[in-house]
Amino acid sequence: MKISRSHEGIYYMLLAALGFSVMGAAAKVIREQFNAGQLVFWRNLIGAMVLVPGLLLKPPVRKIGGKDRWLIFRGFMGTVALYTLLYCVIVMPLGTAMTYNLTSTIWIALFSFLFFGEYAGLKIIGAIAIGFTGMLCIYQPNMQMPWHYHLMGLLSGISSAIAYITVGKLNRYYDARLIVLSFICGGILIPLMSMLVKNVSGLPEDGIFLISWRWPDGYEWAWIALMGLAALFGQYFVTRAYGAEQASIVSAISYSNIIFSICLGLLLGDAFPDMVSFIGILLIVTSGIVISISKRTPAKLPLKH
Repeated sequence: MKISRSHEGIYYMLLAALGFSVMGAAAKVIREQFNAGQLVFWRNLIGAMVLVPGLLLKPPVRKIGGKDRWLIFRGFMGTVALYTLLYCVIVMPLGTAMTYNLTSTIWIALFSFLFFGEYAGLKIIGAIAIGFTGMLCIYQPNMQMPWHYHLMGLLSGISSAIAYITVGKLNRYYDARLIVLSFICGGILIPLMSMLVKNVSGLPEDGIFLISWRWPDGYEWAWIALMGLAALFGQYFVTRAYGAEQASIVSAISYSNIIFSICLGLLLGDAFPDMVSFIGILLIVTSGIVISISKRTPAKLPLKH
């Protein structure tokens, strides 16, 4: 079936959302064998094995450069975002974990309004309020999950937002593939440093930032490869989507990630979200879509984790 050029951006973003959902599902399958830090390492190593040869075959476009500290900061924040996302994937339903991560749109709108004077207006402020109401619905006062699970979920959205904002500032200085490489390098080096600190200090493993080395074994290699390749698949189609369609429309379609994640989570044994949590998810999706289509300035191309 031939894809209509007028809708190809939407199709590309649906494929991207499916790719990122599969990445989360693959990580969830091996959650008993690998902790979040180990998953971050292997996910980025797979990415490096694909990206680095591409950079060697086709060197990055020379731009202004000169923002090395910001490039390192982007790599660090992207790695923190991936750490927290994969931790949430391990400890909570897949759909809930992805919903927390996609609150990044709400945090971007809030930070842009507070610190850069962007996206002001009653519609945006109202959407932010709706988004925070949705977060409270997922959090729930009865604390069905430990509070630190929710804290990691919030950090997932916040760190993703900071990483995306940084990407927007770096795009004029560096080739997009170098920005992605900064994230991949951070996602390899930080887990290796965590392993070194854990081994030297003798501190107990915490499953996040103090981890031990672990080789995949047998079928685990297949899930590790699927996790890394699905993330690259998603990133490729995100890039195609933003190049083919208005950024506001593409950004709104990205929330299909939550639907895919809930469905895959159910297949993997997750319970369907209770009524209050489901309402919270709907509020966050509504908030994100309103913010996406109401932006006064073109959205920057995000580089997913």
